[in-house]
Amino acid sequence: MNSLIDPRTIYPTPPYSDKKQEPPGTDEKMDPLADHGEDSYVGHDRLKGRKALITGADSGIGRAVALAFAREGADVAISYLSEDADAEETLRLVTEAGARGILLPGDIGKKEVCEDVAQEAIKTFGSIDILVNNAAYQRSYSKFTDIPDDEFEEAFRVNVFAMFRLCQAILPQMPPGSLIINTASIQSFDPGPELLPYAATKAAIASLNSSLAGLAMEQGVRVNAVAPGPVWTPLIPATLKAEKVKNFGANTIFERAAQPAEIAPLFVFLASKEASYVSGETYGATGGRMPI
Repeated sequence: MNSLIDPRTIYPTPPYSDKKQEPPGTDEKMDPLADHGEDSYVGHDRLKGRKALITGADSGIGRAVALAFAREGADVAISYLSEDADAEETLRLVTEAGARGILLPGDIGKKEVCEDVAQEAIKTFGSIDILVNNAAYQRSYSKFTDIPDDEFEEAFRVNVFAMFRLCQAILPQMPPGSLIINTASIQSFDPGPELLPYAATKAAIASLNSSLAGLAMEQGVRVNAVAPGPVWTPLIPATLKAEKVKNFGANTIFERAAQPAEIAPLFVFLASKEASYVSGETYGATGGRMPI
């Protein structure tokens, strides 16, 4: 049987439904539905016995990574804001894969929640040797002067401060061979004006990722980032204008957005022993828009 696939047509191409959601959005209301690898991802025990904490794991890239990690043999702590139904579905996929999973709701933009999430994950699994800082706050504005001061602060609290605080809480107990993976973005390097606060946080994440790698290696811990381009997640219909949603991803060489299932394998690779000499790197998956 010919196993070749055409990457341009394997998933739906624009136009997508522009039906608006309230931020941060939910997976079940997306049209088309996102693919997290439910029917396609096959594990090979590459992460057997590992213990992972993933933020923003209720939907989108976070759910796809949680599913892939579980099918590779890792237990998964699922950190999320308040989308209980989405998080329960992620937990179902994790446990169905034979892994242990726990739900850790709460706003990690708050220091005390970061501390609680870290402590509960460590208490439940005994230790955490994979930390994935994936949760993100995003809003879009046409005019710079329309950006509220509190939303600019919120973007940094959720996207940057939470990463900093969780790394501080988790890193000290990580044994050699552990790793941290941070979700950056094409916006880290090619910022769009309508996403100014979000893009600024993603640039900060890319910088922190590089700096932390040297410090973490003092105890044998690798630190890397994944920088996706357009990915079809609930944040898109919840935070972008209708015309942007309808044509989302059309500006890539694939003429479509990525699905979360296409991004998760990069996280698996970076978490695996095959990436033993990889640290301080940012891996791009931008649909051909730019080399990272």
